[in-house]
Amino acid sequence: MHMSDALLSPAVGGTLWVGTLGVITYCARKLKENINDNIIPLMGVLGAFIFAAQMINFTIPGTGSSGHLGGGMILAVILGPYAAFIVMASVLTIQALLFADGGLLALGCNIWNLGIYPCFIAYPLIYKPFVQDGRNPKRIAIASMVSGVVALQLGAFSVVLETLLSGRSELPFSTFVLMMQPIHLGIGLVEGFVTAGVINFVNAARPEILESVKSARPLSADIPMRKVLAGLLVVALLTGGMLSWFASSNPDGLEWSIEKVFGKPELPEQESGIASTLKSIQNKFAFLPDYDFPSKEENNSVAPEKETSVVSAGTSVSGIVGSLLVLGMIFILGFGIKAFKKSRA
Repeated sequence: MHMSDALLSPAVGGTLWVGTLGVITYCARKLKENINDNIIPLMGVLGAFIFAAQMINFTIPGTGSSGHLGGGMILAVILGPYAAFIVMASVLTIQALLFADGGLLALGCNIWNLGIYPCFIAYPLIYKPFVQDGRNPKRIAIASMVSGVVALQLGAFSVVLETLLSGRSELPFSTFVLMMQPIHLGIGLVEGFVTAGVINFVNAARPEILESVKSARPLSADIPMRKVLAGLLVVALLTGGMLSWFASSNPDGLEWSIEKVFGKPELPEQESGIASTLKSIQNKFAFLPDYDFPSKEENNSVAPEKETSVVSAGTSVSGIVGSLLVLGMIFILGFGIKAFKKSRA
């Protein structure tokens, strides 16, 4: 559900940029109260895992569409809403700037759509009240499913509203929403299932992590975290480096919906204005566009034939490098917030 710049007007894209930066600033201030040397590496490895997981599009049977993990609920439950939102913003920023996944004008919208709803609506209003003691695997599974569906439905509806406010007449509101909501219901169910598995793993390995989030207390520095951190990092690197080979080639839920309404999976790119300028900037920074090595034939009039082999070196490099870049970015942000806290103490 990564929006491209073609879907947005500068006014809507800019407004969501301002709103998102405001929320990031607020989250950084709140995180500063509970940050320590345990939460920062946990943020980093979870960010790496979410980056890698988002590379894997799974097929939605009978639709010709696919979806990928959003990851907002996983982050919110394990890290708490403030750290989770910062991690999601980091993941999406790396994706847009270095891998051309989602537009730069649309980055504020993408962070909002994939971060606000799981972190500040689904988690506190649905998941947290339902999972009272935080330890029952069945309650965790049910809460994860319901919360994941609600968060993704709200995010999908926001995409429709943002295109409507942007004046994209190619995507009439009623038709577009009738495509977006059902397809993202299926994606949300899969996301809820994966979310339940990850949270139950953490709950079994280190229940103190979930308890610290629930009680809004800092994660104790005495809790041994090496096994959990190492396990999540290994899964992230294997997911990005190998499992990403098997991602579905079907259009994702957003592209599928656009194609059903417009006839093509993408709207034409804007040839002038701020969107065009940002696209030029993105092209300069994105060294692995679409999670692959740049094609030598990409400027030719005849498109290169697709490789039949599922193994892709470019995809593997993208998954591993991207995961490590997210890990590094979050470490820098986390220790920067911690240093700022000490300077104000």
